[in-house]
Amino acid sequence: MERIKVSLPHKFNFSTILKIRITDLNYGGHVGNDVFLSLVHEARQQYLQHFGYTELNLEGAGLIMADAAIEYKRELKYGDEIQISVAASGIDRLGFDIFYKIEVKPGDEWLVAGKVKTGMLCFDYTTKKKISVPEKAVEKMGFL
Repeated sequence: MERIKVSLPHKFNFSTILKIRITDLNYGGHVGNDVFLSLVHEARQQYLQHFGYTELNLEGAGLIMADAAIEYKRELKYGDEIQISVAASGIDRLGFDIFYKIEVKPGDEWLVAGKVKTGMLCFDYTTKKKISVPEKAVEKMGFL
């Protein structure tokens, strides 16, 4: 069976620390696929806020997720402290990719627990149509 491979950028321009809550666990006692995506959603919100944006206002454009790829590397369990590093790349006329490196620190060093890519499209929620990526956002966010 062929597996998804997410190639991360070498550099990230934002990171956040989160703690795994009891409500993040599934019946297997670890973080499931749905929560992995929720964790990167939180990191994306913080990333956008870091630049003064939201998913509904990126220099007047909204954002909508077109696709997502997750490569799992380690289990995340209750109480784990995780660091999610975020970077935007792969820009084209209508959208861009956001990459996330999720790391866990079970001892003295950070270990990769997951790699994620979300494809984001710029979207006008009023007209319900895709729109161009605002140039000012490209400049401000420092796309890699």
